[in-house]
Amino acid sequence: MISILNNLPSGSVIEADICIIGAGAAGISQALALSGRGLKILLLESGFEFADDKTQHLYAGEVADEKLHSPPDKYRQRRFGGSTTIWGGRCMPFDPIDFEQRDYVPHSGWPLKYQDLAPYYQKANQLLEAGMYEYDADKVFDADAHAAIKGFKSDIVKTNNLERFSCPTNVGDRYKQRLLVAKDIDILLGANCTGIRLNQTGNHVDHLDIASLQGVKAMVRAKKIILATGGIETTRLLLNSNDVCKNGIGNEHDLVGRYYQCHIAGNLGKLTVKGPTNVVRHGYEISPEGIYCRRRFALTAETQKKIKAGNMVARLHFPKIVDPSHKIGVLSGLFLAKNFISYEYGKRLKDGNSSLGIYLKHFANIILDPIDTIKFLYHWITKRTLAKRKFPSVILNNKSNQFTFEIHGEQYPNPDSRITLINETDELGMRKVKVDWKYMPEDIESIRRSLKLFVQEINQSGLATFEFDDDKLEEDLTRFGAYGGHHIGTTRMGTNPETSVVDVNCKLHNVDNLYIASASVFPTSSQANPTLTIVAMSLRLADHIAQTLNAGKSSHSII
Repeated sequence: MISILNNLPSGSVIEADICIIGAGAAGISQALALSGRGLKILLLESGFEFADDKTQHLYAGEVADEKLHSPPDKYRQRRFGGSTTIWGGRCMPFDPIDFEQRDYVPHSGWPLKYQDLAPYYQKANQLLEAGMYEYDADKVFDADAHAAIKGFKSDIVKTNNLERFSCPTNVGDRYKQRLLVAKDIDILLGANCTGIRLNQTGNHVDHLDIASLQGVKAMVRAKKIILATGGIETTRLLLNSNDVCKNGIGNEHDLVGRYYQCHIAGNLGKLTVKGPTNVVRHGYEISPEGIYCRRRFALTAETQKKIKAGNMVARLHFPKIVDPSHKIGVLSGLFLAKNFISYEYGKRLKDGNSSLGIYLKHFANIILDPIDTIKFLYHWITKRTLAKRKFPSVILNNKSNQFTFEIHGEQYPNPDSRITLINETDELGMRKVKVDWKYMPEDIESIRRSLKLFVQEINQSGLATFEFDDDKLEEDLTRFGAYGGHHIGTTRMGTNPETSVVDVNCKLHNVDNLYIASASVFPTSSQANPTLTIVAMSLRLADHIAQTLNAGKSSHSII
């Protein structure tokens, strides 16, 4: 059943066995996994089934440096379905090495292993509609016919690393009907959690305060509370709930909001592949079950350890779009349409000089390259705009065999990279956040060491050459600051309450019924986009909570 808080009497008390705050990827996957176990589940969502400007504005806050981090109301969606309403669908798991304690990555090491999460990765893959759980390209495609660079062999650089793409699945739309018919799930929209209220000793959540933007207030009581509101908002809610714990819930050791990580990313270098264009496979391939997939370059785990480098992947990418010297009409069309493209991608098209001369050269590219431009538009309309499973991104025929590498690297945990509160409040009286994202020299050096091995292995192959500007590496990797909406590490997981916020089961150390389902619990960021791991961790948490309540196994599949 779906209800709206504003339609309830003010002062209502709502009771449930489990209350999940946030109906995004984490919250909806948990509700589905908990259904059928004899529990009463309440799913709270601040927003509605549609975008609402007033609700979205509740995410507004400050950033220390907008060149390094976008405003906090970007990349996130405060609505039913959460940020899956706008995501690109890229899925890949973390690697086994990401869970290990590495002496060269400060504050690394998870209290669980990859093997502990592997069964839930398989279920997450199904829920996000990314096909089978197989991320080795050689096991999905013919290894020789589908090589990234035909004939390239290396014991150090892998090219069989695969990423899969969801539809992209909006979990709100996709699973709304399943949630509606579940008799044990109630959904309450327009319900903003404004406070987590502990008992006097501070070790148990007594109730939640919730409110609508129209002034209706209510109270929720539940045996178990799960925060599934994302890395920034989870932090904000814990810090704002300071009536019993003066520094905020879980913040006894000043850890909530610290170790904020995204990813270090950028397009750089020049890769030139010898021979005809068909020796390179840089675009998307369709797996046997119909999933768009793409290969990536990566160092082996053993090599990462040997050179003491964090995890990193690289994708073949087209030339820099803002520079009209590429003479590709489609790219120039993207540049000219930058003000009509989504925030994330439009931001990257506004780099560089935008003089009249630059614009004229881009117009000339379109005029002189009409056939490819028309072919691209037809493909984009049929395979992206009108398709249920959408073509993931712009991929062009590369007539020159020259590419850049799109880098996506792990950011080292840094306690000085953090989210705090400011005195300014939102319409509900909650203090807003200030995001102070910082990277360290070690982040850049880690990628530098990895790229030097790329140069070594690619150039020694005799099949291609690769070079990058070492002097401009930091500029290339930080030109757009923190990458995407990957809000990681602010309520990190661990075994020691003095160095972590939650335990191995994502429960706050000193509160017996409060849990977190978010990338904020990840101690490290890996090379991977976090959504698949968020869902896998959420499904694992659902099983744990059901067991603590002595609930039975789910009577139906979550998919």
